[in-house]
Amino acid sequence: MANFTLTCCSTADRPKSFFDGRHIPYACFHWNEGGQDHLDDLYQSVSPSDFYAAIKAGATPTTSQVSVGEFVELWEPIVAAGSDVLHVSLSSGLSGAYGSACLAATQVMEAHPGRRVLVVDSLGASSGYGMLVDYLADKRDEGVTLDEAFEWAMENRLHVHHWFFSTDLSSYVRGGRVSRVSGFVGTALKICPVLNMNDEGKLIPRDKIRTKAKAAKDMVARMEEHVQDGHDYAGKCSLSMSACREDAEAVRDMVEAKFPALAGKVQINDIGTVIGSHTGPGTVALFFMGDERGE
Repeated sequence: MANFTLTCCSTADRPKSFFDGRHIPYACFHWNEGGQDHLDDLYQSVSPSDFYAAIKAGATPTTSQVSVGEFVELWEPIVAAGSDVLHVSLSSGLSGAYGSACLAATQVMEAHPGRRVLVVDSLGASSGYGMLVDYLADKRDEGVTLDEAFEWAMENRLHVHHWFFSTDLSSYVRGGRVSRVSGFVGTALKICPVLNMNDEGKLIPRDKIRTKAKAAKDMVARMEEHVQDGHDYAGKCSLSMSACREDAEAVRDMVEAKFPALAGKVQINDIGTVIGSHTGPGTVALFFMGDERGE
């Protein structure tokens, strides 16, 4: 029997089958379009193709985080059944969900003296956040204690690298991360911004590269620069993408060719509705374990 229950949020951008198979309860973020609220339910109620097609057609979805009450609702039956909880949150650099989770954890522990709910700020997002959760599921299954798992997460969360490039700047313009002029010029010149996540869990633009083929090669070069054990890397590696599977597959093929010792094939996941509301279609993200992320 596991020493604790591992939980997270839907923004870890793994399929429902992953969470079900690894016994990880999750809380759903929300997205809203046209005044109608939807759960970020891992594409159970809308397909990725339909979601991104709507954005391409002009839809402008907005998002909202998990509330304190929703976290309490997730954990209450778990704790009442006698289990402690380790919750891994979406980066506090992107969302207030970490703060809400901490408030909810206090409420649940006060209602159940002796039980513990520990909250980790992943300082990550999408399938990079999901990768940290995956590693912690391994630790849980190995029989580590709640404290040992929490300590491992805190020591290793900044070793999960997040590198992104995007071929469609329209959502970045809408969200104010790119000016309209820069977006127009960038689109005309086929410029793909390359971004990564820093030590505060915030997305930082790192380069502007012309053509997605060059951006893909640059991202793999970043992995070569930062990955643990160089080309002998035997850890996990995953990709997430928004309606651009061929682009993600091109990156996957390069990664698998350069790192033959990987722990299994590189997984390609759909960027979920919440993260995807901000990136729009055309984003590819690469995640791996490497040196400690800096500014």
